[in-house]
Amino acid sequence: MRPRLLVILVFVLLNRALVAQSTAQEPSESVPSVQSLLERIQRLEKRINELEDHERQNAQAQPDISASQVTSEKTPAEAGSMTMSSSSEDMHSNPAVREAEVHYPSLQIRGFADVDFSATDANETNSGFNLGQLVLHLASPLSSKVSYFGEISFTAQPDTYGVSVERSIKIRHYNDYFKMSFGKYHTPIGYWNTAFHHGAWLQTTITRPESVKFGGTLIPVHFVGLQTEGNIPSGDFGLSYSVGVGNGRWSILNKAGDDGDANSNRAWVVRVNAQPSKLYGLQLGGSVYRDLLTPTGGAIRREWIENAYVTWTKRRPEVLAEFTNVRHGDIQTDQVWNSQAYYVQMAYRLPWQENKWKPYFRFEHIHRPKSEPDWDVDDFVQSTLGIRYDITTYAAFKGEYRNTRRGVGEPSVNGAFFQTAFTF
Repeated sequence: MRPRLLVILVFVLLNRALVAQSTAQEPSESVPSVQSLLERIQRLEKRINELEDHERQNAQAQPDISASQVTSEKTPAEAGSMTMSSSSEDMHSNPAVREAEVHYPSLQIRGFADVDFSATDANETNSGFNLGQLVLHLASPLSSKVSYFGEISFTAQPDTYGVSVERSIKIRHYNDYFKMSFGKYHTPIGYWNTAFHHGAWLQTTITRPESVKFGGTLIPVHFVGLQTEGNIPSGDFGLSYSVGVGNGRWSILNKAGDDGDANSNRAWVVRVNAQPSKLYGLQLGGSVYRDLLTPTGGAIRREWIENAYVTWTKRRPEVLAEFTNVRHGDIQTDQVWNSQAYYVQMAYRLPWQENKWKPYFRFEHIHRPKSEPDWDVDDFVQSTLGIRYDITTYAAFKGEYRNTRRGVGEPSVNGAFFQTAFTF
């Protein structure tokens, strides 16, 4: 029974009892007591009405615990609409409501850095300590469906620091099957170039494979243009795709066309990836890249790049394998050059000391025809044996031994390399 009805009922019964009693008493004693009771009842009813109105207003302005939990599971747009229904005073006083607020834009910054040391048995001038890269990742939602991502790197050079915009992307998310982005991004060729970005902490090893290294010329690491990507309805196969159209390489082949295309031709790339749900950790896929090159010197080449990869990214073990064929064709003479590169990397996280130790091995090879006119890449063979130790969740120490041979018939170079990499 509601409190208001209970109070009224009590006073009505009391009133009847007093009236009955007043019949046995003198009129002058009964009238004042009944009148006072009626006035008290009216005052109490008025007070109950005020309390109920206040309670109703609070219920509309402040969601209960279950409602706030639902808000945390809503999409940003739904959470924002629920938050706007609250009064401004309650939004500032209730921490749960403040957390549910959505602001556009809302910039978040993540940083990566590393410090390196190297020593080899070759006469090199760049041995010793090196600051590596300082990398900033910038992310900001612009609406519930539009976001921005940027990546800026600072690299130590002999007499200065190089600053480079590595990625700058505006993304429009329509649904799980279609997402469109514009800007500069890492070309979706193969696995490594899209799985591991700037920031050495992200990858197991100290360096990237030679075939996909930053500043290399074997593949175009960066791409400026338009890209669409999403899932392909495929059940347990877990298929996804990426399709890009852009400027391709600049006349200097290790540069992207940040400020325009080197010719009137547009490069394009298609990548298909599979992640079977029944084989968790397995990825396999391939990509095709097409461009028209106008390298320094005036020659025009057709470029086709085919790539295939298979990876198993469970911690025990971790296996990465990737093969790339780069075909250049001279338009005037129809002469064709095929260059191949591959690497195989294996790692295993040991179950000791809270899984902090991770030994690894990588073998990689690049073959370039001697008559290939466009590259400064020589035949390359390297074996890397190393171990990674995670100092904390966000910092790691790595040590490697490498045996490297560049060029046919050249002697091998042995070296020891160390790195501490972290994110902040």
